[in-house]
Amino acid sequence: MVNVAVYCGASMGNKPIYAEAAKTLGTWLVQRGDRLIYGGGQVGLMGTIADAVLQQGGQVTGIMPAFLNQRELMHTGLTETLIVDDMATRKHRMIELAEVFIALPGGPGTLEEMSEVISWARIGQQDGPCIFYNVAGYYDLLQQFLAKMVSEGFLTQVDFDKYLFTTDLTEMATFITEYQPPKVRQY
Repeated sequence: MVNVAVYCGASMGNKPIYAEAAKTLGTWLVQRGDRLIYGGGQVGLMGTIADAVLQQGGQVTGIMPAFLNQRELMHTGLTETLIVDDMATRKHRMIELAEVFIALPGGPGTLEEMSEVISWARIGQQDGPCIFYNVAGYYDLLQQFLAKMVSEGFLTQVDFDKYLFTTDLTEMATFITEYQPPKVRQY
């Protein structure tokens, strides 16, 4: 069993394909025998992927900051729920528990979380693959921006090649299996 952190929106977005992708990814995780590690919410794409995994008998660990739990946003049917003090602790705990990191469409929080796991990989603080589930081209501009970082000398091509942008679950599985962590950056 692989622990897979999935970062995604607490909103559904404005295209039905985003919810379908969350369900598809949840089904794929269960078929692989993986455990979903996510933010613990019951709303948006977060709730959609958790429900998809749970409905098929999969395992889900949700990590919820106490202040969000007080707003009753927490999913109540999870395999395991961890209540933490704040958002920083949530992010740290998700990275600590997960071996693979996948982003579905989401907002600034999703972008922040994936940026952190990418940055941590480059400095040797996490060694799991980072995958952008690029539903309907959602992450095309981010991929282009990271390529711009390469052309401008702020990111190496070797490190850029350590991130996968795809909607192909077979490609995703191969990437996970064959992944080699980046060399720790030396200054």
